[in-house]
Amino acid sequence: MRPSDHRAEVRLWLRLLTCTTMIEAEIRRRLRESFGVTLPRFDLMAQLEKEPGGLTLSDISRRMMVSNGNLTGLVERLVESGHVARRASATDKRAQVISLTAAGRAAFAEMAKAHEGWIASLFAGLGSGGQDELMNLLGRAKGSVREACQGEMP
Repeated sequence: MRPSDHRAEVRLWLRLLTCTTMIEAEIRRRLRESFGVTLPRFDLMAQLEKEPGGLTLSDISRRMMVSNGNLTGLVERLVESGHVARRASATDKRAQVISLTAAGRAAFAEMAKAHEGWIASLFAGLGSGGQDELMNLLGRAKGSVREACQGEMP
């Protein structure tokens, strides 16, 4: 490593950030144009799809790394559209359990199938060998970041 020159690392970080931003923007656009849905709504429905019994707002908040306040409006709009239902928690009367309705499951299944195809098309130019190589390198990068972060903890 070049101790006084970290330009390559900064360029790498900017390249990763640019790719992430481009992919996210394209997925947002396609969700909006194809389904009239925002990415946060899609992400919320994806979390609920994983848990057929539903999740509390706190559980969803933790999984999506957003505040309960940010989720309230999302949930309300999905309740109004008939994609999500709310019920009181059996174990905590103060909490509500949020789950997909049958209509929500059907809508999400259609969106998820399209989403998978969009992601495949965005990475198709790499070919399967390039995708495997990138996955391996990103795994190593993730390990490097995790190790560096653990080294910084008091």
